[in-house]
Amino acid sequence: MHMSSLDNNLVVVLLVSLTIIFALYHTNDKKYPPGPCGLPVLGNIFQLDPDRPWISYAKWKRIYGDLFQLNMAGQPVLVLNSQKVVKDLLEKRSSIYSDRPKWLVLNEMTGYMDLPLMRYGELWRRMRRASKLPLGVKMSFNYHRVQSDQALVLAHDVLNHPDNWKFHVQRTSISIILSIVYDTPPIQSLSEPSIQFMNDFIDRTTTALLPGSNLVEIFPILSSLPLFLSKWRCDAQRDFKIFTRHFEDMFLPIKNRFDKGEEQPPSFCATLAETQSRHRMSDSECAWLAVILYGAGQETTSTALEWFLLCMVLFPRVQEKAQEELDKVVGRARLPSFSDMKHLPYIQAIVKEVLRWQAPLALGLPHATTDDDYYEGYLIRKGTICIVDVIGLNRDPEIYGPDADDFRPERHLDDKGMIKDETSDGHFAYGFGHRICVGRHVANNSLFIAIATILWSMTISPVKGVDGNPIKPDLEGEPGLFWRPKPFSFSTRPRFDDAKILVQQARDDIN
Repeated sequence: MHMSSLDNNLVVVLLVSLTIIFALYHTNDKKYPPGPCGLPVLGNIFQLDPDRPWISYAKWKRIYGDLFQLNMAGQPVLVLNSQKVVKDLLEKRSSIYSDRPKWLVLNEMTGYMDLPLMRYGELWRRMRRASKLPLGVKMSFNYHRVQSDQALVLAHDVLNHPDNWKFHVQRTSISIILSIVYDTPPIQSLSEPSIQFMNDFIDRTTTALLPGSNLVEIFPILSSLPLFLSKWRCDAQRDFKIFTRHFEDMFLPIKNRFDKGEEQPPSFCATLAETQSRHRMSDSECAWLAVILYGAGQETTSTALEWFLLCMVLFPRVQEKAQEELDKVVGRARLPSFSDMKHLPYIQAIVKEVLRWQAPLALGLPHATTDDDYYEGYLIRKGTICIVDVIGLNRDPEIYGPDADDFRPERHLDDKGMIKDETSDGHFAYGFGHRICVGRHVANNSLFIAIATILWSMTISPVKGVDGNPIKPDLEGEPGLFWRPKPFSFSTRPRFDDAKILVQQARDDIN
């Protein structure tokens, strides 16, 4: 009886609080950016496509323009739909627009140390600075060997066993990023205990980001309840302790070798151990920084490679043009290398176009404001969540022309067939302003050498159905934080007589 009364009182408190929030939200509406009308209290929650929100954003852009605001149960959400608005706010005013939302469960689970998702402040600045050197352009050369070796292993495995291509992509992506971060040998199985632990961590944190995954995210007032009534907080704090012990066990051996003056191969953690005191980083902070880069790196690389393979099934002419370039520059007596990169602009353009056409993070990661701001006469309040429609920007005809929905690598090349702008990504997949992906140079290198090696060694074709006609992959991705293609199949064959032999010989040399 007592608990029933307590529950009823809690419901009353929630309803009253939400009513007040709703009333405040609609006070003096004219000062705020325009947006669709919603339900009392809940706002626009049920008007948004839960699996493909960019479809809703595109519809509302036609009505309200490049900047509009939603009410998500009292939380103002600003949607940015043009390159101009993104640059004006996230880049030119980055000191205001570089925060992240208050993910209550995620922050407890990660101890506020998840670099891409953590709040904007001193710890974020220290961790970001500590990441720049080991992931910068100069240091990225240290990782070419492992990237080349694993690209070769991937090409060998996909050529010989295309039915299991998704496993090969995941294994390669994980092996590359583990070697870069920790200098560990390539993995052979996704069922290795350490890999299962890391992937469970990624699954838990990405799930915590999904809208509606935790009641406390919808009704933040629940976060004020005492610990014994907050199971979500108890679970998250328990997970944080378990995660931290595991991640420290991965970082500390590398730090100890550095402290003893022992020589060790280049890696992110080796550089981090060397610069730890300069950046005033604790062991726990270093350990968390390393594992977060592992998670972000392998997910982005594997997702992009999945879309690349789908594109090769769908667009054989792109595949042919890339192979013509490879024959001209590399020939057929050896495999491509990073020394060929500047002479393979079409391959570079494919990397850019894959990330433009199907960005791994379809909506990027949301920003949040740290202060009130005015833009074009509108008040954007402190604590507003800012979402960039990355898919919409990547398909914007004003930026990419009337064929923006088409997969066409040539859009990134000039009249002479060279990359138009070496300083531009050519897409918006890596984020904006202070929050732009710190590991993008390393990611681009992994994608370049993998794509070049695959296209040098094999021809990728659609499988045929029982009627003898090619089966085309579905262009719709699977819902989730990362926008991945739905399952599809393809066939492979060596591109020329000696291709399979040369790949096998090079594969054997790695061992």
